[in-house]
Amino acid sequence: MAGEVWKVGQVKITRVVEIEATGGMSRIIPDATRERVQEIGWLYPHFADEAGRMRGAIHALIVETPDRTIIVDTCIGNDKQRGVSAWNMLDTSFLADITAAGYPAERIDNVLCTHLHVDHVGWNTKLVDGAWVPTFANARYLMGNTEFAHWRAHADQMDGQDIIMQDSVLPILDAGLVDLVETDHQICPEVRLMATPGHTPGHVSVMIESDGEKAFITGDFLHHPCQLAHPEWSSAPDSDPAQAIATRRETYAQLADEPILVIGTHFATPTAGYLKRDGEAWRLDV
Repeated sequence: MAGEVWKVGQVKITRVVEIEATGGMSRIIPDATRERVQEIGWLYPHFADEAGRMRGAIHALIVETPDRTIIVDTCIGNDKQRGVSAWNMLDTSFLADITAAGYPAERIDNVLCTHLHVDHVGWNTKLVDGAWVPTFANARYLMGNTEFAHWRAHADQMDGQDIIMQDSVLPILDAGLVDLVETDHQICPEVRLMATPGHTPGHVSVMIESDGEKAFITGDFLHHPCQLAHPEWSSAPDSDPAQAIATRRETYAQLADEPILVIGTHFATPTAGYLKRDGEAWRLDV
């Protein structure tokens, strides 16, 4: 379903939700037990419930600039065999939802994958007559050179990643639609990438700047706002936990107390806010 819309200068950012739920995120952030989450009072009511269950989401962010339309991360996708039961063989209205939001697939100019995990590449492809074909056939798909090289060489070292490459990444390469880019790539005057490694070797976030206003799309260098209060709480899929912790601290310090709208790639509604210093840690004001 279409969700929030934000304006950043001349750029419009639209959230389209595939899944939003309460509970289940403790498998991603094992340190975030219900009791410890309850201690972070500012998470309630948006990002946790009274019992300390974390709220989260999987969504795409469509960034419309004056000269192009970019979809950032493409969720899980339909018809795909996945090891997580809640994500297996989905049949959602995602394509109808982006169309209803004003962005039919043929209108997308760029698909940007912040990294190549399962819930960020799924709608890169769709199933047509038994074959995986590009969903956004008019788009150039932007993938990090370091990220792509890593998973092409090591997909068998992460459970299920080889299947993800086969059904959601390599068909795009075979179709000739992939542009491999560096972690500081400038997509257009308003949109550039920022290296935020640790979750994966080539993970990137996205900085948007227009008419003196700024927004920042996180990707997965953090998964939930509780990691602002506790940057040392690792995400289970982090490929380099020490690097990921360092990235969180360094990036939070850059964003805190600045007029930069932070849009969380897995944050539940309301999804965006401003980072504020909170003693030795940080919090999100929404």
